[in-house]
Amino acid sequence: MQTNPQEYAHQINRIITEVKKAVVGKDVIIAKVLLAILANGNVLMEDMPGVGKTTMALAFSRALSLSYKRMQFTPDVLPSDLTGFSLYQKSTETFVFQPGALFCQLFLADEINRTSSKTQSALLEAMEEHSVTVEGRTYQLPQPHLVIATQNPIGSVGTQMLPESQMDRFMFRLEMGYPQLEDEMQILRTRHDNNPLETVQPVVDAAALLEMQRAVHAIYVDDKIYYYIANLVQETRKHPAVLLGISPRGTLALTDAAKGIAFMRGRNYVVPDDVTAVCEDVFNHRILLKNHTNNAQAVKQLIQEFLQTVPVPKPSAAQRR
Repeated sequence: MQTNPQEYAHQINRIITEVKKAVVGKDVIIAKVLLAILANGNVLMEDMPGVGKTTMALAFSRALSLSYKRMQFTPDVLPSDLTGFSLYQKSTETFVFQPGALFCQLFLADEINRTSSKTQSALLEAMEEHSVTVEGRTYQLPQPHLVIATQNPIGSVGTQMLPESQMDRFMFRLEMGYPQLEDEMQILRTRHDNNPLETVQPVVDAAALLEMQRAVHAIYVDDKIYYYIANLVQETRKHPAVLLGISPRGTLALTDAAKGIAFMRGRNYVVPDDVTAVCEDVFNHRILLKNHTNNAQAVKQLIQEFLQTVPVPKPSAAQRR
């Protein structure tokens, strides 16, 4: 499939503009979330409560015209609340499937690390296969299907670490951070007499988003870029400070993210700068250090070491077909 990403530039800019109406001062994070959506990836937002993570997800659902459901993950949430269950109907003497909260196009898992591991595991199939299996029967989820999860920093009251298998299914882990002074003043102004979310207008529909995702998937990657990506991943697996390196799923996530940023930059092929631009966001939650502290700054420095150590292919190596 051949594609011209420049044809989508106007739509991309409009989506970002609409989301910015509700999310002030977080332009970089908005672009990264959109990148993950275009690359058909899931996003984990890790930060303190009240910084706008939920607002971000809802703004994207409106700008992209996606059906949206939100679930607050508390200790008493059950797997069936997510996947659904069969309910016996006496009038027909049959069991009828009742879809759970996952049956939407954009699902917000709020404070995901406050619920039980059993409930968290109910998300795994949905995030990877875009389907759920209930009582031996598999149900396909609406397309596109995206998960944006939020979690409070580890150590907050009532939280627990997500298992590595679940962390690996998020393309990015992002932090929003507190707003700057001017941005916080703007938040106060915009909320003085209305809700900014109500001003967010739809830009594309689900069909158009699926078309954009197919265009991203079709972005060309030269063999030397594949080698560069694989080489970066291999470095994470053999470094003496690393207990758990990047999995093959992480390799695919880095490739898809690089395709996504190439698409957003108006190219139909990947260059090394696309890989380096997204490498930290793809790697930062997948690397486990041997000392188990997993200090964010230590992981970040390690990723920068990989980027500086692994030879970068020459730009001429990545050419359009």
